[in-house]
Amino acid sequence: MARISQLVRKGRSPKRGTVRFKGLTFASTTKYKSLQFNYNSIKNKFTRRTNPFKRGVCLAVFTRTPRKPNSALRKVAKVRLSNKQEVTAYIPGEGHNLQEHSVVLLKAGRTPDLPGVRYEVVRGVYDTAGVEGRRQARSKYGVKKPKVKAS
Repeated sequence: MARISQLVRKGRSPKRGTVRFKGLTFASTTKYKSLQFNYNSIKNKFTRRTNPFKRGVCLAVFTRTPRKPNSALRKVAKVRLSNKQEVTAYIPGEGHNLQEHSVVLLKAGRTPDLPGVRYEVVRGVYDTAGVEGRRQARSKYGVKKPKVKAS
């Protein structure tokens, strides 16, 4: 513990807010680190570049129970991203067609009542089908505009 006279002379050094990951340094304040860098397989290096979306392959699809006070069986998937990171992603909407080895697109966005789930599967892209029979908020669930019957 520093004495008061030492603190008056020198003061405290500021905390360093960085995290190192395989030779890559970025701010520790960002929660969505998996979308922050790309992997170059030829040079075997990670390069810093933020991405709004990332492609990945499902390793497992399972259900998880939320924190108190909520009660449900939320559908989640363990995904290996194109930058070799493994993350857990929430599958939104009612029903899904995902299974092991399905190719999915992920976006950042945490599910508040599921600990450790900070990503969401984008419906209607790659192997993920849109939600069947969805009429409202279709763009969030990958559903095309329904055809109008000619009368």
